[in-house]
Amino acid sequence: MLTWVEATACGAGGGLIVEAVVTFGRLHAWQQARHRARSAVRRLPRIEEFIDPLADSLAALFRLALGGAAAWLLHDEITGVYAAVTVGASAPALLAQMGRATTTAEALQGGPDGGPGAATPSPPEGMPARGGRA
Repeated sequence: MLTWVEATACGAGGGLIVEAVVTFGRLHAWQQARHRARSAVRRLPRIEEFIDPLADSLAALFRLALGGAAAWLLHDEITGVYAAVTVGASAPALLAQMGRATTTAEALQGGPDGGPGAATPSPPEGMPARGGRA
């Protein structure tokens, strides 16, 4: 079992690894565009067309923070370094899923507002509701 500090650091590292992979993808796209431009004797694309330093730095910072936060929230459930890194790498999706999770009490009561029809899904578009017409 990791301490909350270790889990947070490993989770942040997982978020940073994902951001490094995303940045590599952008650099690879830039490299391929340069190769195509050279072979067609066209203007070489500038790196700024593929990487925005301010926006990409902010995205990396937030991914690092989300990775650390997710691992901190789940540190009692995390049993090793690889698990903490995985939690950090999947933090945006994991935290979004946790935000949509239904508690047991909500499920038994029919939904977060406790209304009787809250658990009843609405029909797909174009389909009539129960007892109604399209």
